[in-house]
Amino acid sequence: MYRTHNCGELRMAHAGNEVTLAGWVQTVRKFGSLTFVDLRDRYGITQLVFDEQLNSRLSEKPLGREFVIQAKGKVLERSNKNSKIPTGDVEISVSDFTIINSAVTPPFTIEEETDGGDELRMKYRYLDLRRPTLKRNMELRYKVNRSVRNYLDSQGFWDIETPFLIRSTPEGARDFVVPSRMNEGQFYALPQSPQTFKQLLMVSGYDRYYQIVKCFRDEDLRADRQPEFTQVDCEMSFVEQEDILNTFEGLFKHVFKDIKGVEMNEAFPRMTYDDAMWHYGNDKPDIRFEVKIQNSKVNNEVYCAALAGAGFKVFDEAETILMIAVPGCSEYTRKQLDELTDWVKRPQIGMSGVVNIKCNADGTYKSSVDKFYSEDKLKEIGSFCGAKAGDLILILAGAETRTRKAASELRLYMGERLGYRDHAVYKPLWVVDFPLFELDEENNRWVAKHHPFTSPKPEQIGLMDDMSKYGDIKANAYDIVLNGTEIGGGSIRIFDRGLQEKMFAALGMSKEEAQDKFGFLMGAFEYGAPPHGGIAFGLDRLCALLGGQESIRDFIAFPKNNSGRDVMLDAPSFIDDTQKKELGLTYK
Repeated sequence: MYRTHNCGELRMAHAGNEVTLAGWVQTVRKFGSLTFVDLRDRYGITQLVFDEQLNSRLSEKPLGREFVIQAKGKVLERSNKNSKIPTGDVEISVSDFTIINSAVTPPFTIEEETDGGDELRMKYRYLDLRRPTLKRNMELRYKVNRSVRNYLDSQGFWDIETPFLIRSTPEGARDFVVPSRMNEGQFYALPQSPQTFKQLLMVSGYDRYYQIVKCFRDEDLRADRQPEFTQVDCEMSFVEQEDILNTFEGLFKHVFKDIKGVEMNEAFPRMTYDDAMWHYGNDKPDIRFEVKIQNSKVNNEVYCAALAGAGFKVFDEAETILMIAVPGCSEYTRKQLDELTDWVKRPQIGMSGVVNIKCNADGTYKSSVDKFYSEDKLKEIGSFCGAKAGDLILILAGAETRTRKAASELRLYMGERLGYRDHAVYKPLWVVDFPLFELDEENNRWVAKHHPFTSPKPEQIGLMDDMSKYGDIKANAYDIVLNGTEIGGGSIRIFDRGLQEKMFAALGMSKEEAQDKFGFLMGAFEYGAPPHGGIAFGLDRLCALLGGQESIRDFIAFPKNNSGRDVMLDAPSFIDDTQKKELGLTYK
């Protein structure tokens, strides 16, 4: 056998035992007539000691980093113990060894902290995955996966697979498409989600379904987005929104306790979409800190009278004025305030500047707009904001959409600067009562806020007959948010053919188009469809948050880069002329 124990297993209880280990050489250190080797495998590291006799063999063929070796010897107590590793009390006095496979010098150091950049590490991902950091991430992902499955099994859910080669349907993002050799000129699409299949499973009577499934979306990438990602997809029949929220709140509590040892005994708070946008500027609020946006002027309606009539054009002509009171920052220097101004002027924020008001500890007020506002007016503004002595008020003004987004980003930025966004603190919440529709102003048409299978609130179904009321209709939908990141969402679904046809019509889809693309689903509704709903959440995102990181990339074994390329496989790639001919493809 190659090994009797793994490299993370041996302890003082094994002292005196003859063992065989196998793994990768982490480091080689020579001290006089002795050579010390750290041997690594998936389980940990064990120190090997080669005596003078074996050193002669090492001189003939030295060991290098990442060599695969087998070593036999006796377990001894270490004289210089290493408390940083579980095996640090022992070492192996090697009696014999075999080089199973040599290795060229790796392109970066395979250690906790590496000198390899992202692209280099992704090109040699099989080496990067040897690093303890990545190993811990993969282990965390496995444990989360297992925990989710255990909970859903305990709740009576069945794991049912659905197809990857499906029909292209409009679901928001672009589809990845696959040409069919046997049906020339026609294409499959890779699923953005198993949405219609899980609804059909409800029609089939499988009333508690789940799947940990790959999904595919051809969209621009960022730290928390990949072209192929994994979601936990769930659906239930004969349920209302409250049933789903309770069931999956239980799942998240189970996972946090199982993985992090965190007890969440309180019910998750709930917040309406309108309140989230009003107080936080986005629909995924980070509630780890209490700083909220104060709406002093919105769509030209003034809420803070002290701002009006001062002759300050920036405020007078702004559609919206939003402010936040940042605790304990009134002592910011001119340099720090200039840094904030530069930050809001960045293209991704898009503001022309930020106004500040210092609420000094001695009760006085000082502002960058003292010329227009007396101290009494500044005090009124401070009172409106709920600012306390020592706080710094930051004010943004401009067009509604841009300003609200900027205020949201500024709030998060200040929270990060002040250490309020602690990765070890977990603050989940449900966001509910989303709009059913949102207006696509560029194309002057209504689009679904979530997707076209989401049901309106039962009491508002009648409004579907009046296009002028579309902006007032609330969806029977919900998102689960953790620390300012949306990790999942779902809805109660439409299960009546007539209502589904109205939804498609509202989205500008003709009857013929709706029948062509979704006739199979609407037809199924005519055979006794139960009321149903569900939720899907991103496994990659949840793992990253539990791992204290923002990027999902290092929680995926073989991710793509920001251009959607697999730099290890050099994919996507061109196909040869024979394949093109078989598929009936030509390129211009």
